Amino acid sequence: MRRRTTQALGLVLAGLVLAGCGGYDATVVPEPDDETSGAAAPNPSDDNVPCENDGSQVRSFDPADGTVDGDAVARIRQNGRLVAGIAADTNLLGARNAGTGVIEGFDIDMVNAIAQAIWPDESLKQVIRDRVELRVITAADRIPFLVDGDIDIVARNMTVNCDRWQDVAFSQVYYDAGQKVLVGKDAGIETIADLADKRICAPAGTTSIANIQKIQPAAKPVESTDNSACMILFQNGEADGVSTDDTVLAGLAAQDPYAIVLDTPFLTQEPYGIATNSDDVDLVRLINRTLEDMRRDGRWQASYDTWLAKPLAPAKGVQPEPVYGR
Repeated sequence: MRRRTTQALGLVLAGLVLAGCGGYDATVVPEPDDETSGAAAPNPSDDNVPCENDGSQVRSFDPADGTVDGDAVARIRQNGRLVAGIAADTNLLGARNAGTGVIEGFDIDMVNAIAQAIWPDESLKQVIRDRVELRVITAADRIPFLVDGDIDIVARNMTVNCDRWQDVAFSQVYYDAGQKVLVGKDAGIETIADLADKRICAPAGTTSIANIQKIQPAAKPVESTDNSACMILFQNGEADGVSTDDTVLAGLAAQDPYAIVLDTPFLTQEPYGIATNSDDVDLVRLINRTLEDMRRDGRWQASYDTWLAKPLAPAKGVQPEPVYGR
């Protein structure tokens, strides 16, 4: 078991700015400018630096500033496999193919690319067969399993935020998601204003219901155990909509011809990162280098086009630019 490392890193989560009158302005994580992208940022390790919710939580470790082949990567090679915590029930991101039994999706493509970077002399087919161990975990398992060393990485639509940085480390953002709303195609719901008096479901214990109520106080919250259970309520006529990350909603809508995801701005920003144990900085750097390689050779875009382009249309996915300085 690896020692849990607590880091006072002065991190932040992108804020949610909401307005009344049935509308809202989604807060966008600031785009890095020429002075901050890939460059050193103000030192976030000062214990007196508060967690400010200003977007700088997406800063990660620059692969050019240190080794990408240190103790963590050596440990994984010694073990002979990369153990990744993933979802198996989130269509498009990580889900078991009913025909083949294989878990596949956008997040799984990220895992396979990272594994191939650890074993560059082996083919992707070999790596997937021999070097990748996909361990199905719940959202609640993600941080404890990393802290205890049960898994090497998490690739499970995990939002980067300052609280989580206190327990784990994150790669650069590999996908910018955001909260949206799924409704029926013929329900007459086109805007957030139309959610007044509508029953909107989200999993209990999440912030999704609170976010909906902030932007449309007249919406009627419905809580359930998870997103799939919300979808069942929606299909049974017990809810008028479901609200969570756009990627998750796209997967739900892809399985129901009568459902659509409202084409509205994001209610919140949900930047996804690959998470590791806090001690595994060399692994984070290797992941960041891999994501940069995927940008250059088109693998990220090919994966997005395979899994998310059609379900998320008319949005056009673009790989986020890396922000370093941690």
